[in-house]
Amino acid sequence: MAVLHDPRWTAYTPKLITVLGEGYTFDRFKRDAIAGLTVAIVALPLAMALGIASGASPDKGLITAVVAGFLISALGGSRAQVGGPTGAFVVVVFNVIAQHGYDGLLLATLVAGFILIIAGYAKLGALVKFIPHPVVTGFTAGIAVIIASSEVKDFLGLSIDKVPADFLPKWQAYLGALGSVHATTLAIGLGSLLLILGLRKVAPRVPGFLVAIVVASVAVALLHLPVETIGSRFPHIPAGLPAPALPSISLAKFQAILPSAFTIAFLAGIEALLSAVVADGMIGSRHRSNQELVGQGVANIASALFGGLPATGAIARTATNIRAGALTPVAGMLHALFLLLFILFATNLMAFVPMAALAAILFMVAWGMSEHERFIGLLRMPNGDRAVLLLTFGLTVLVDLTTAIAVGVTLASLLFMLRMSETVQIDADAEGDEDEDIHQRDVLPAGVEVFRIDGPVFFGIASELLDTLRRIGQTPRVIILRMRRVPMFDASGVTTIAEIVRRSTSAGTQIILSGVQPQPLAMLDRVRLGRGNAGVIHAENFPEALRIAASIVNATNAVPTALN
Repeated sequence: MAVLHDPRWTAYTPKLITVLGEGYTFDRFKRDAIAGLTVAIVALPLAMALGIASGASPDKGLITAVVAGFLISALGGSRAQVGGPTGAFVVVVFNVIAQHGYDGLLLATLVAGFILIIAGYAKLGALVKFIPHPVVTGFTAGIAVIIASSEVKDFLGLSIDKVPADFLPKWQAYLGALGSVHATTLAIGLGSLLLILGLRKVAPRVPGFLVAIVVASVAVALLHLPVETIGSRFPHIPAGLPAPALPSISLAKFQAILPSAFTIAFLAGIEALLSAVVADGMIGSRHRSNQELVGQGVANIASALFGGLPATGAIARTATNIRAGALTPVAGMLHALFLLLFILFATNLMAFVPMAALAAILFMVAWGMSEHERFIGLLRMPNGDRAVLLLTFGLTVLVDLTTAIAVGVTLASLLFMLRMSETVQIDADAEGDEDEDIHQRDVLPAGVEVFRIDGPVFFGIASELLDTLRRIGQTPRVIILRMRRVPMFDASGVTTIAEIVRRSTSAGTQIILSGVQPQPLAMLDRVRLGRGNAGVIHAENFPEALRIAASIVNATNAVPTALN
């Protein structure tokens, strides 16, 4: 039993095991069952709509919600996480299917699952906190715009044989086909949209998506309205779950889908962990981020084997689950089982659902994804953050998501390093540290120079440090580098210190490092400049460094030479 309480094992224990170990009563099951049914009602139309928007079919979305949704709750690291297909994947999935076929998507999802498992066991779960908000908001808002744009044809009933995939040609085709707007289709779409908005205002607990789907389907069936439905677009939707099978695998196809697999894994990890954080705030719990990634990985592998789409934690469905009274991961598992019952016994009812009503649902999904208030708030931030936001957003819409994320994260990282470099100070005339109340230039012996470095020494300021020392003109007998306020070195930083030591030694100057902290000291050891190594002298504090410098100056009368 002691092993089960070992933190190394607990971090990779699914929350389901933890809550069952606490004792699972019938009252808890009843509350979880009500919550699971509530979420299933919300997830049913969403899964169908997202399956179609992704370029697949509605049954693929449902299969994903059942298989991946069950495993995300059963194996994940959150008490209330609900998973399934989400809007974040629509753009990626659509493009993968267009480029590599549905079999290519299954292989990409399978590989993404293994990437997520590796990331979990590599303890990368905590890295989500380092993804900048402008990048996340930029690509999610961009995805929202693409999802909404993809539904214009179905919402208006436009007569377009093939809608272009790219954003600008797509809207060019829409504008050219405005004369073919189908009035009945538009009426169904507008009616569904207004019904959803109205229910959100007057009865927010009523599942507006499902009500809109039911009302629109009944109207189309009873009035024999001439609009496109799921049945007319997908006439052969199979009932039940397919048998699991491996997608076809070849080295060429694996290499082709690998970038998409990494994108799917990245999106799945980001959205799942963000959703888990939201759940923690609502229920006062704490998720296990690395186990959450492992659970997401297994769920995506299983989804691919059953012919489903990529899956991740869904923030809106997770929040609905909690508001409905869910206490444990059993609620998410039951939500998947309720959806399975629909697949087994009521798949034929999907045929009556009008495409315009699903387009209205996806408009609402896109609006929720856009996070317009946060987007507007970030536009008030400094120019650098605003540039990251707008560039990520623009590249997502106009180029592709992979490029947008890569450029956004790179630009945000460069911006961070620029700001960090601006906070680092290299002072030749500075007050003493709190425990060393000495004005450093007033107590220097002749032939001694001193510099205090405030902040991390990394590649962003490494060259500046060298330039500062070059400006001395003539090299003194001793240079003291005060480093009590240096929390860390990176490889470039420690290489710069080594270069300073080499140049100073060749010019006959002794380097004294004062107050070196543990991490910089460990890095100096790697380049043989730690305590006890030749080339530098280490002092515990500035007064000790002054005493050592004075003894060196007094012991020699060297002629100054120029610093190379």
